[in-house]
Amino acid sequence: MENLDATFFALSDATRRAILTRLARGEATVMQLAEPFDMTQPAISRHLKVLESAGLITRRVDGTKRPCRLGKKGMAAIDKWLATLRRALASNYDRLDEVLAKMQHEAKGEK
Repeated sequence: MENLDATFFALSDATRRAILTRLARGEATVMQLAEPFDMTQPAISRHLKVLESAGLITRRVDGTKRPCRLGKKGMAAIDKWLATLRRALASNYDRLDEVLAKMQHEAKGEK
């Protein structure tokens, strides 16, 4: 679960989440990603660095361009963490089901 803090930090910003939403449609250059925002290209680049360090995006070299695309590493960390929570939640519900079933049996006079 390494880098989970960096991943959630990256996701805490609305601009970065919007960038990820855009990249879900396909690869894009920095200029394409900057287009809908009222900020400079260097500001977008700083957001991209945060996303890249969290493993949420990757960049490839294409001549002078460095198109961005969604990355797997950051999402895998979130999926792994959420799976742990889901297992714990399922276990809690299973225990609750057992307690409720026992209470129903006792209410009917069964043991």
